[in-house]
Amino acid sequence: MQQRETGTTPGTRPGVPGAPRPAADRAADAVGAWRRAPDDAVLLDGFHAVKHALRFGADLLVALTGDLPAALALADDLAPDVRPALAATLVELPVDALRSLVPRLHPTGVAALAVRPPQAAHLAALTRRPRPAPVVVLDRPRNLGNVGAVIRLAAGSGATGVITTGTLDPWHPAVVRGGAGLHYATAVARMDADELPDGPLLALDAGGEDIRGIAIPDDALLAFGSERSGLSDRLRARADRLVSLPMRPQVSSYNLATSVAMALYHWSLGTA
Repeated sequence: MQQRETGTTPGTRPGVPGAPRPAADRAADAVGAWRRAPDDAVLLDGFHAVKHALRFGADLLVALTGDLPAALALADDLAPDVRPALAATLVELPVDALRSLVPRLHPTGVAALAVRPPQAAHLAALTRRPRPAPVVVLDRPRNLGNVGAVIRLAAGSGATGVITTGTLDPWHPAVVRGGAGLHYATAVARMDADELPDGPLLALDAGGEDIRGIAIPDDALLAFGSERSGLSDRLRARADRLVSLPMRPQVSSYNLATSVAMALYHWSLGTA
């Protein structure tokens, strides 16, 4: 995590080197920092989102908890690698005060605001050639939680990243919550369908070739239609190949994240 210049060491009293600052002063400062944060700051809602963001280099502006000992106990148990950073950064607030800042507070009682990564860096990762792993393209997705789950899958499976088309913001707080903070572990961007990166475009469609009979190139774009209406005509027309997932007769569809997981797993096998 990058260090931010504040004029004093966090948790110390100004003018008295090394002397601890009163908890009430730290809490007031943290609330002020939260309210002054830029509009594009990324809300990390929950212990796991903060944990992942720290692991992958997020620059936290402010981090809060309603129960500091409980949050640090979680770190001891689940993420000792980020425990020192959390101990130095988390500020304890009364739960009611925390809920006034984060109305839908995560059950772990931890929340933070982080700097949003430069869009140029994510676009560079998504458009570079050759790419070591596919890019997932979500065509006009609607469900924020589904998009977050796909970003989490992409980060975990080593995909290059996730592109969304349409109006949904892939950095929406509900998407970041669904992605457990793993936006910082992969590349995420919104693009127009006509501006997608170069590379073989494989679009998932019920009428396509069985995916089990093809090998997915490492630099492929894997496109998935919206939950309601499937692929747009624009994206279907651009596709180099239509491919389908195996599905039992009379079953109409899979959840979006399930479809992405199946396709990425097939890619990871490296064989047709």
